[in-house]
Amino acid sequence: MKTIMTLSLAAVAAVSVSACQTQQQTNALAGGALGAGAGGLIGSAVTHGSAGGAIAGAALGAGTGAVLGSSLTPGNSGQCARWGYDYNGNRTCVAYY
Repeated sequence: MKTIMTLSLAAVAAVSVSACQTQQQTNALAGGALGAGAGGLIGSAVTHGSAGGAIAGAALGAGTGAVLGSSLTPGNSGQCARWGYDYNGNRTCVAYY
């Protein structure tokens, strides 16, 4: 049972990461995942092993982690040095200086 749960969680994580198109989205996803894990552990410890406390902590941690991960993405440093095109044909900057 543990093997099936581990494999299914790994598959869900792989699929969710593949949908991220920007660095900000990737950072928000990673922050949310780390926040959910930490919040679940803290919520469980504070409520002495209560499942409700762990779920509440994971939910609060995921939201906080996603917001922090998204907001801490470094911005572009200045002007565009080289232009390129994305898969939709939109002009995007691929190198900054």
